[in-house]
Amino acid sequence: MIAIRLLVTLLVPFLLASFVSSYSTNELKLWCNQTPNPQPCEYFLNNNPSYQHKLIKQKSDFFTLSLQLVQQRALKAHANTLSLRSKCTNSRQISAWADCVDLYQQTILKLNKTLDTKTKCSQVDAQTWLSTALTNLDTCQSGFYELGVQDYVLPLMSNNVTKLLSNTLALNKVQYQEPSYKDGFPTWVRPSDRKLLQTSSSSQPNAVVAKDGSGKYTTVSAAVNAAPKNNKGRYVIHVKAGVYNEQVEIKAKNIMLVGDGIGKTIITGSKSVGGGTTTFRSATVAVVGDGFIGQDITFRNTAGASNHQAVALRSGSDLSVFYRCSFEGYQDTLYVHSDRQFYKECNIYGTVDFIFGNAAAVFQNCNIFARNPPNKVNTITAQGRMDPNQNTGISIHNSRVTAASDLKPVQGSVRTYLGRPWKQYSRTVFMKSSLDSLIHPTGWLEWSGDFALRTLYYGEYMNTGPGSSTRNRVKWQGYHVMNSASEASKFTVSNFIAGNSWLPATKVPFTSTL
Repeated sequence: MIAIRLLVTLLVPFLLASFVSSYSTNELKLWCNQTPNPQPCEYFLNNNPSYQHKLIKQKSDFFTLSLQLVQQRALKAHANTLSLRSKCTNSRQISAWADCVDLYQQTILKLNKTLDTKTKCSQVDAQTWLSTALTNLDTCQSGFYELGVQDYVLPLMSNNVTKLLSNTLALNKVQYQEPSYKDGFPTWVRPSDRKLLQTSSSSQPNAVVAKDGSGKYTTVSAAVNAAPKNNKGRYVIHVKAGVYNEQVEIKAKNIMLVGDGIGKTIITGSKSVGGGTTTFRSATVAVVGDGFIGQDITFRNTAGASNHQAVALRSGSDLSVFYRCSFEGYQDTLYVHSDRQFYKECNIYGTVDFIFGNAAAVFQNCNIFARNPPNKVNTITAQGRMDPNQNTGISIHNSRVTAASDLKPVQGSVRTYLGRPWKQYSRTVFMKSSLDSLIHPTGWLEWSGDFALRTLYYGEYMNTGPGSSTRNRVKWQGYHVMNSASEASKFTVSNFIAGNSWLPATKVPFTSTL
């Protein structure tokens, strides 16, 4: 009897542990089956001791657990990426590798921000930052493909992070609600920062850049690099009239770059995919620090149409604004890479996919100029939404699409389209805009065969001008003539980028509704 009691005493904890483990596994299976990618969800949660037996009472618990998991896998993927440096033996491989290191770092920062309880982000903020994290990983892979680098490194870098991120987007979308704001600012903006963030562009600048030496700096890069990295308020850099031939990357938060006007203050470069850099790294000016404002500046890339992708400006800055700016290039002029962006009274020049990326971007009262392309085909937009739960897209509102001076004489021999689907869930709308006669009657162009034609969302609402007729538009399942204001209103400043809540602080004028 004593032996039996001893055996029971020894076996009960073992049996109980087995029961709990089995119960937890079944419970996890039920939760993971609610995601788009249940297999990696189950595998990584079941095979990681730190996640075993964690109590899941409700969907928010599972979302947090999934978020912690993707953070861990992203850290692992970043470490793997760093270890691949020795396998890169030429400049093209090194270029693509360096992009991935940078993009994984940005992804980890977005995940940390989403998980940080002190951030107090809304579910809309979380959806934005998770959308950006997913876009970053896709951009990493794209760099290898476009430079023709062997993809032997990609399996090591992916580590199912993309699928796990897609799961978190789906889980968070279920709980989706309007963001919470206080005094016109997102709740994650600290009260001590609010007054400083309302700095007007007429205020005395913190730094002055001038080619003639009359300012503290003679290059934009020097002024940007000297700015505080974690600005608690707006840091204003005045760039006097002149042509600044340099590549600029802005990583600090809340930087405001103010020029003396379009065509007067010009930042120019000539990097391109044809010249051996990735699209991501070709940008003359790249902005990743949140809260950026650009005003009265021309951003230019002079690589030319024959060098393929050549970016004038790339923005991955959340809550960023560009006011009275000009973006000049040919293919891939303006890279609206990620996060929430607003463009007001800007000029954009290009040929192929010259407004592209996967931000939530609204263009208002802008002039869009199509140039004369080498292959006689222009596509204005190429939106890169790759997941149905990303809250991203391009919204062009109350703007004008017309031919640039070099296209006008040969306009009849060139086909110009409103856009084509770069990714599976590409989303673009033109609303209350003037479309000149250069727009092809079908309006939109296929990317490759029937790719994305059912899953994209392309919309037109109350446009005017000789190119605005929808009578002969494409018959794709994903194309919509928006006949109701309620449908079109989803893509306004107030609804698409929650602009009523953060744009007033920038002092840039905007229209919140249709």
